Amino acid sequence: MYNPKKPAKRLERNRQGARRIIVCGMALATVVLSDCPARAEAQQANGGAPVVVQPGAPGQPSKKLPSSTRATLPPRSPADVEFMQGMIMHHGQAVEMTALIASHTENQELRSLGARISSSQADEINFMKRWLSARGEALSMASRPGASHGMPGMSMSQDSSEHPAALMPGMLTSEQMQELRKAKGAEFDHLFLTGMIQHHHGALTMVKDLFDTAGAGQDAEIFDFATDADNSQRAEIKIMQNMLDKKILLEEKR
Repeated sequence: MYNPKKPAKRLERNRQGARRIIVCGMALATVVLSDCPARAEAQQANGGAPVVVQPGAPGQPSKKLPSSTRATLPPRSPADVEFMQGMIMHHGQAVEMTALIASHTENQELRSLGARISSSQADEINFMKRWLSARGEALSMASRPGASHGMPGMSMSQDSSEHPAALMPGMLTSEQMQELRKAKGAEFDHLFLTGMIQHHHGALTMVKDLFDTAGAGQDAEIFDFATDADNSQRAEIKIMQNMLDKKILLEEKR
């Protein structure tokens, strides 16, 4: 049984660690890029070779580094790339699910929720595509050279076009999607809510796997995106669970 509290605690510890790494890296980069030229200039004015100084930790002395030292950002982890590629696929199915709402239910509360999910996840898909493109990475795992194993928690199934596809954690199978497409009214509402809750829990698993992977999630943009995704998915799970509980309660009273 999924317990959201335990992953949340581990996730918070990993986030704190990643945040410290990001901040320290940025601080070092700032010092090397902005402070060092001034120090080097002063040293050259005195006729000596340029000197690069690395500030020490609180209470520790600074260190002199070779004049050839250059600031570099931490290399991106392959897990970062796989996370973004996998989440594009994951978000894509959520958008596909919300597209069914207009023609399958008159439930205004569900329509409002679906519009919000569709808009936010479409925007996030665009962000993830820009992130990957800026780094020369493929937009999907299938198009990445040598891609065959995928991320932890992935399962093999088939998409609606009957082409083999690896499903990310929580994604609905082709059978579940077919059942959702055929349903109408109250039946659709129930299948949509249970399916999207399953889908959102899968996203939480993906974020947890990212931060549990050594060296992953240190990129500032990915850290912020994954953290925001985790928070929003948890909030929407609560909303959908309340809607589902209220629906069940109403049906029991009839």
